[in-house]
Amino acid sequence: MMKKIRLLPVLLTTLLAATGTRAAPEGWAPLLSPEALASMLQGDAAPQILRVSGEHEAGHIAGSVSASYADFRGPSSNPGALPSLQDLTATVQSLGLERTRPLVLVHDGASAADMGTATRLYWTLKSLGLQDLAILNGGFKAWKDAGLPIHMGTVAAAPTDWTPSWHDDWRISTQQMERRLDDPELRIIDARPTAFYNGSQSSIARPGTIEGASSLSFDRWFDNGRMKQPDELRQILASSPLPDASQTASFCNTGHLASINWFVLSELAEVPDTRLYAESMAEWSRADRPMDNQPSRIAHYWDMTVEWLNGLWEG
Repeated sequence: MMKKIRLLPVLLTTLLAATGTRAAPEGWAPLLSPEALASMLQGDAAPQILRVSGEHEAGHIAGSVSASYADFRGPSSNPGALPSLQDLTATVQSLGLERTRPLVLVHDGASAADMGTATRLYWTLKSLGLQDLAILNGGFKAWKDAGLPIHMGTVAAAPTDWTPSWHDDWRISTQQMERRLDDPELRIIDARPTAFYNGSQSSIARPGTIEGASSLSFDRWFDNGRMKQPDELRQILASSPLPDASQTASFCNTGHLASINWFVLSELAEVPDTRLYAESMAEWSRADRPMDNQPSRIAHYWDMTVEWLNGLWEG
């Protein structure tokens, strides 16, 4: 009996090798500390690393490949829109990604909002079928602050032939949002700062928020640019005055900040059926769709002028 038990790891390793599957390293989680990632890079099952923001050539984690965030985004008029599956396939193949190889996404770590580059790519790659994904908490800045090794120069990716397929399990479309605005089983969350939610500030979209949405600003999940631990995130979520529902939709202006909320709820707090409205307000507000907190044009321009003057004074 003991001999059979000892053979199990060998048989499992052989099976994984035969199927091309690489098991995630011990301690794998959707959010990794720099120390945990450094430990994983020492083993035989080291994950692939993708740098998704910042100056890669100015310093990076050994072996990491640089990705262009724009390659995973839509046009300037609607940045949250998804590229075609054909274009996404060409991008992931050029980056050397494989469906079964664990992947760590590393943003620059310049700010809490910068983590949206990692969470948006995490959402996209998960939807394309990549199995084991993680994000480095605090990004490359946290890696440097921990005194871990930094490498210079460029790293060329070895292209792969992975042909992904898209899964809509974590997405909600504009048409679905329109149909379900009055559905009590859909909880709509605005991830933008409160000033955007209440209509006193706007950028790519008209001021205001989607009708019936609740405010849950992305920045409450962070301390000094690093995301809080999952237990603390769950406590924050539990204390937030959000309606109960069986499905959650997260949005912002372009699906960037909203992907941070999606990541926290779906991957860390494990809230069932959490979805990202990728196109968000950039698409929603272009047509005459139902909105709340819309100020009059005069009130809006007055608020924007006051904000501009305050910026001059503070500067």
